Amino acid sequence: NNVFYVYIFVSSGQDIQGTSVVANLPVLMRQNPAETLRRVLPKIREVLHVAGVEMQLTAAVSFLTVLQEESVSIHTYSHSFLHIILQNLEHRDAGVSNAWLETLLAVIEALPKETIRHEILNPLVSKAQLSQTLQSRLVSCKIMGKLANKFEAHIVKREILPLVKTLCQDVEYEVRTCMCRQLEHIAQGIGTELTKTVVLPELVELARDEGSSVRLAAFETLVNLIDMFDADDRSQTVLPLVKSFCEKSFKADESILVSLSFHLGKLCNGLYGIFTPEQHLRFLEFYKKLSTLGLQQENGHNDNQLQLQTLEQEKKYISVRKNCAYNFPAMIVFVDPKNFHLELYSIFFCLCHDPEVPVRYTMAVSFYEVAKLLNSGVYTIHKELVTLLQDESLEVLDALVGHLPEILELMTSGGENSGSESKLLSIPDLIPALTTAEQRAATSLKWRTHEKLLQKYACLPHIISSDQIYYRFLHRMLTIVLTNNVLPVQKAAARTLCVYLRYNRKQEQRHEVIQKLIEQLGQGKSYWNRLRFLDTCEFIMELFSKSFFCKYFFLPVLELTHDPVANVRMKLCYLLPKVKSTLKIPTDKHLLQQLELCIRKLLCQEKDKDVLTIVKRTVLELDRMEISVDAFQKRFYENDLLDQEKERQEHLLLEMEQLEKEKQQNEGRSTSINDKMFEKKRRDSKTSSVLAKSITLSVPGSSSGTSAGKEDKKSKLVRSQSFSTQALHPKYSNIDKCPNKNSATGYTSSVSGMGKSCMLSFSDDSFRTHSTGNSGNPVFPSSSSTRNLFNSTDQKNNGNKESQSRKMSM
Repeated sequence: NNVFYVYIFVSSGQDIQGTSVVANLPVLMRQNPAETLRRVLPKIREVLHVAGVEMQLTAAVSFLTVLQEESVSIHTYSHSFLHIILQNLEHRDAGVSNAWLETLLAVIEALPKETIRHEILNPLVSKAQLSQTLQSRLVSCKIMGKLANKFEAHIVKREILPLVKTLCQDVEYEVRTCMCRQLEHIAQGIGTELTKTVVLPELVELARDEGSSVRLAAFETLVNLIDMFDADDRSQTVLPLVKSFCEKSFKADESILVSLSFHLGKLCNGLYGIFTPEQHLRFLEFYKKLSTLGLQQENGHNDNQLQLQTLEQEKKYISVRKNCAYNFPAMIVFVDPKNFHLELYSIFFCLCHDPEVPVRYTMAVSFYEVAKLLNSGVYTIHKELVTLLQDESLEVLDALVGHLPEILELMTSGGENSGSESKLLSIPDLIPALTTAEQRAATSLKWRTHEKLLQKYACLPHIISSDQIYYRFLHRMLTIVLTNNVLPVQKAAARTLCVYLRYNRKQEQRHEVIQKLIEQLGQGKSYWNRLRFLDTCEFIMELFSKSFFCKYFFLPVLELTHDPVANVRMKLCYLLPKVKSTLKIPTDKHLLQQLELCIRKLLCQEKDKDVLTIVKRTVLELDRMEISVDAFQKRFYENDLLDQEKERQEHLLLEMEQLEKEKQQNEGRSTSINDKMFEKKRRDSKTSSVLAKSITLSVPGSSSGTSAGKEDKKSKLVRSQSFSTQALHPKYSNIDKCPNKNSATGYTSSVSGMGKSCMLSFSDDSFRTHSTGNSGNPVFPSSSSTRNLFNSTDQKNNGNKESQSRKMSM
């Protein structure tokens, strides 16, 4: 029935209805190919004779779609569609003719050789004659370029190459240009020998043609085929043509100069083996001249005519310098990376500081390739990296950021001056440049560039120190998560923040960030922040071990089951299966009970229908889940290994931090002892031995120290940590220990009435405090009991300290 109605529409003669039918031809072929071929296609063939441009273009696309979808066999397609394509190939409109030509070239790829020979190749002989129209001869050139790859070399030599020679000598320069560009495809089809004896002489003749477009086509084809010529052909034929082309390029049309600058890198490396030192230097100087084309102004030529000419040529000069930037990696290979600083650094500097954005953009795109080629000499271009990071155009920054992690890795590890202890020595201005780039991206309207940049900044823990990240980047990421209005940007900042937290080497800083995530996101006033907290928890589960998530984030996540906003509860329900997967039995049995309690409350108390539907679906998924146990299990083999590795790295960070603290304490105590005994040392030369002995006795963990001395040292360490940093919020004071209370409200604890047990908790490493951040001033708990506890601890420690100093002096 559909085919019948379509037949009526086509027969009505309305162009709009006919175009609609032609556009739906692939659908009709899928539904009922037999009836469509019998009734609809003949009508379309009749209508196309008098159809307008729009219907012709639509038909060309539809015919190509039918071929690609393989709705009918290739034999049926060639029998039904090929003749229609060939009839409309020489349409008077150039756009329509090109559309049908593209369809025909795609059909040639699928047709068998015999069909191509009888239906296309044989009629091509007559259509390539001078008596045919210009459009017909142009179409013949493009078809022959496609046919050269479909037949054997002897058939091409006998039947196609005579037509090629005829068209290369056509009276119209458009035909000669078109045929010259097809010689590359023909050469690939006939092989090296025939290319040398047939194609190369034609290219030499066309390179001396009177038409500039013909010469340009011959030059570009010659460059593309340079690998097919042997050393003799390159030195005796190709090189003289190229030299002549380069010498005349500044006097000819600037379009030839644009093409020459684009192919110069490939050309120089293709002819590298036959260059004399003088020719090598000449081509290098030619490249340098092109790289600064249009930037130098000659003295004494300021007349209006010259200024007008400069305005007309400006765009072409920009294209030339852009092509030079594109070819810069190839030119490094040409001169050898060892000679980069001497031969090409000045040009590299000019291109990175070019006044035009397209040139700097191209340099930013190729910067990674340049860095890889320079290898150990990459430190020489660190200033240009900083320059491009601070570029005024965000397009340049976006191009550079694409390979920023790889570039920074090469900068810090590939340079000769780089080292593990001083990674930033090779790039002193890197951190200000990175922060400036992020701020500029944040203030722009191009949020995709900002998102991309934040994602790439996750590489910084491998580049710069943990403290640099903490003070310059980590808090900035948290601010973006809290204040930005673009969801992809917030998620990118949240994930990068989690990466920074993952590689942070100080427990106090980690605790501070965890507390801020829980308080400002998980307990934030805006439901948007609470949603971002759940996103952050997903990243935490991805990057950290299961025990880490359970220790800090499991109960704060469950608190959101009581959230007043339905969207937050719904997002939490989607997250609960992942949350459950972090548990291990029997260690986390109490957390599993909390999870089950929250699920029961949701089932009983949830009033929102959509959330309740998700809850019921989540319950079924949770019931099917298996929880891993502490013992090693084969079914959780890969996940257990990965989690164990994460947990091992987290413990390693803690151990490294402890070792660093012990080292700092040793150095600090040695310094204080030296200061106190300085006067005595000047009076008594024998004091040096006593000083060394007292230093040895004061080292923590020394075997000669008594247990009482250890307690005194431990109390001193706790007191110094407590007073040098800001105290944790009372609600999360014992943040290292997950409470085994009935619900998430178990985090709340009273500070008053701590007594002796509370004093013991202060000596635990889990109660370490964190710094205030910007102001640097310590903030103490306001509770009177806490103040009294600190005072009593201070008096005790001061007494111990005085007694110990007296013993040391004696």
